[in-house]
Amino acid sequence: MYAGSSSQPTDFTLRETSPILGGGQVVGGRVRRSEKPSSIYDLVEPMQFLFVRVVKAHGLPSKDLTGSLDPYVEVKLGNYKGVTKHFEKTQNPEWNTVFTFSKDRMQSSVLEVVVKDKDMVKDDYVGLVRFDLHEIPTRVPPDSPLAPQWYRLEDKKGEKQKGELMLAVWMGTQADEAFSDAWHSDAASPVDSSGPSTHIRSKVYHSPRLWHKTWLWLRKIGFQMCTLRHRLLKIVGPNKDEVLGKTFIPLATVERRADDRVVHSRWFNLQKPNATDIEEPKKDKFASRVHLRVCLDGGYHVLDESTHYSSDLRPTAKQLWKPPIGILELGILNADALTPMKTRNGRGTSDTFCVAKYGQKWVRTRTVTDSLNPKYNEQYTWEVFDPATVLTVGVFDNGQIGERGSNGHRDTKIGKVRIRISTLETDRVYTHSYPLLVLHPSGVKKMGELHLAIRFSCTSMMNMMSLYSRPLLPKMHYKMPLSMVQLDMLRRQAVNIVAARLTRAEPPLRKEVIEYMTDADSHLWSMRRSKANFFRLMSVFNGLLAVWKWFGEVCMWKNPITTVLVHVLFVMLICFPELILPTLFLYMFLIGLWNYRYRPKYPPHMNTRLSCADAVHPDELDEEFDTFPTTRSSDLVRMRYDRLRSVAGRIQTVVGDIASQGERIQALLSWRDPRATVIFMAFCIVAAVVLYAVPFQLLIVMAGLYVMRHPRFRHKIPPVPLNFFRRLPARTDSML
Repeated sequence: MYAGSSSQPTDFTLRETSPILGGGQVVGGRVRRSEKPSSIYDLVEPMQFLFVRVVKAHGLPSKDLTGSLDPYVEVKLGNYKGVTKHFEKTQNPEWNTVFTFSKDRMQSSVLEVVVKDKDMVKDDYVGLVRFDLHEIPTRVPPDSPLAPQWYRLEDKKGEKQKGELMLAVWMGTQADEAFSDAWHSDAASPVDSSGPSTHIRSKVYHSPRLWHKTWLWLRKIGFQMCTLRHRLLKIVGPNKDEVLGKTFIPLATVERRADDRVVHSRWFNLQKPNATDIEEPKKDKFASRVHLRVCLDGGYHVLDESTHYSSDLRPTAKQLWKPPIGILELGILNADALTPMKTRNGRGTSDTFCVAKYGQKWVRTRTVTDSLNPKYNEQYTWEVFDPATVLTVGVFDNGQIGERGSNGHRDTKIGKVRIRISTLETDRVYTHSYPLLVLHPSGVKKMGELHLAIRFSCTSMMNMMSLYSRPLLPKMHYKMPLSMVQLDMLRRQAVNIVAARLTRAEPPLRKEVIEYMTDADSHLWSMRRSKANFFRLMSVFNGLLAVWKWFGEVCMWKNPITTVLVHVLFVMLICFPELILPTLFLYMFLIGLWNYRYRPKYPPHMNTRLSCADAVHPDELDEEFDTFPTTRSSDLVRMRYDRLRSVAGRIQTVVGDIASQGERIQALLSWRDPRATVIFMAFCIVAAVVLYAVPFQLLIVMAGLYVMRHPRFRHKIPPVPLNFFRRLPARTDSML
């Protein structure tokens, strides 16, 4: 942790663990390899599953005179059973469905695969196949999939009868390629006769690539008043507009650009206000037109999450992307002691799943039902293009399972974890149990713990080090910058577009999940956050206050030996001014070297003391959880209240940004970002040598000439020191 950081209750802190993963046991961030060959799932605990693939049936016997039946298959193991869909009027159905049963929940030593005939009153028994679990083979990837075989059906007495069923049964792990699309016993309640649910499966999503649409009104013909958008309006009264015409522009016809070049302007035909599609104007009639310059800008990065927790900084246009600098691997192991989110059979329970977001890739684990200690053990991988990015992992209760609760069918948030990539050492495995802290109207509450395994592997150390000298955002953000109002508006639109796309996936990622993962409401006013940012700012100045206090003690001769040494050093620096800067940089290098012993051993996590969430006033929490706009009854109070919150929200942001700059200075030598500290220490030692070798007066002249250089020698791209500074981590990752 940073020097002078706020402590918090032990129950709210990170705990390092040493689980036995697929690659071996993790001890001190290193994996002790086992004798068995490791698989690609080496960051999760191996979980044994019984896989049953029901392929098809042949020659099933009919129970009536028509010679046909409506067959389906029921796979039963103890109290757990899964059911395929049924086919109508056929004796040769094909299902190709996979069922999995967790070995930890097996309640029987016999597996029964029963073929039944769907009936309106009572389903008829057709035949079954039994398997002894002790005789089932084990498959370990990368072995080829087990070939299905034909099995003769038996009656209830065990005698052979007409009909065959093609099955494949084997023991495997979550590394099996059939695992993701299978029906899971731990994602269904016992004695569950319903079929596979699309709302419980694990899936990977990719959010759409978003482009900025830039356009400019140049000239209009036939009208005198116009406003923005692609409609022409006429003001006919106070707060009243009349639509005079509009134009439709297909996005496929819009020119795309990846730089700041000027695009060609075009004339567009205006249509009647009630037009619903593109219409060609008649040649014998006058048609009004509007002159526009429209383009899709791919040189910007469209922010769809809070700027403090951005997981992707690349431009939209793929031709501007740089090669990845590393691989991020995440193992979602399990959750412990979760708070019940619903009631079932008279007891509290939860149906939980995890969502992880990094860049354009979202992942969702399978839903583990009816458990407060779910085990997921799913591993995912992302390409890393910039270390100054943040991985977000959230835990939710699935509102699509069971009866409608107090929140309807909304997925309820349980908590989330944020991990900044630059704070991770290369090739080290981080296994920690993260407390899930959520702020409620009654105060901060621990909702449980999430156990994760994380590893960041670097493919090119030189490319990653060079990133610290490049701009944080694409060049278009500096050549043609957008205002804060535009960025806020575009971010809200981007979140809505991503939510609209992912809610249509199968299974859907609902809007409340997207908004919680992207911190859609982080810009709203909060007295608690304002206090936290103020105390962060005061913590930054604590170092200067400590130096001033120490200097006062030197002046007061509280320690005569120290005072004499300071006098000698002062006289020496006055006589040899060229030693001032080398001594300063050498001193900072030694501080960084000394702090290496106390460097952080784990990623930062949310701090309740730093966030001022441990002793917040109930009235402040009531204000923070109030809707925007407020729900106060008086119109005048509502107007003043909203205005105060809007202004104070911007002040809060400014104070937080100032605190972040100071914390980045502290991060130079704190080893929070080990690569940045190495770069800065190397700079310090080089600067010490250069400043010693070059006359000081010459350096002053060169610095003055550089500051007063001609505008022709300036450019809008930030300088290298500023780019390096903006990539340093701040304590925003630990803010609730």
